[in-house]
Amino acid sequence: MSSQDTPGVLAPPPLIFATALVLGWLLDRVVPLPLLPAAIAPWAGGVLVIVALAIAAGAIREMRRARTAVDPYTPSSALVRTGPFARSRNPIYVALFLLSLGLSLLVNALWCGALLLPAVIVLRRFVIAREEAYLERRFGDEYRRYRASTRRWF
Repeated sequence: MSSQDTPGVLAPPPLIFATALVLGWLLDRVVPLPLLPAAIAPWAGGVLVIVALAIAAGAIREMRRARTAVDPYTPSSALVRTGPFARSRNPIYVALFLLSLGLSLLVNALWCGALLLPAVIVLRRFVIAREEAYLERRFGDEYRRYRASTRRWF
């Protein structure tokens, strides 16, 4: 395994979501549109943030137990199939989406929520597709069996 043995993702996934949130926040400054009624949005956002943090913490814990990299720019040394990875091939990305949606609700900005769709499209095309191809090259049949038995999302 060499330092060149990586998926070659376009950008760090947190940056993709952060870009969507910042652009949405800026648009909201120009044309404010609420995502939900003001009495509901912060509560819903808070719940989503908590759920997202729990999923991410569980996924990171499982990756560390397996002694494999969380950073997509570092080679993978193990295929993790336990914890949140038993239900989703991308639990950290699910958590990033839920966190971003929760933050969109906390600031109650429809633009932030709406720009999550393009962020997910960019994530799918330029991160997940590359990671899946990399994992198939790296782990072969083991990854193909995992992919066949576990959903990409929840």
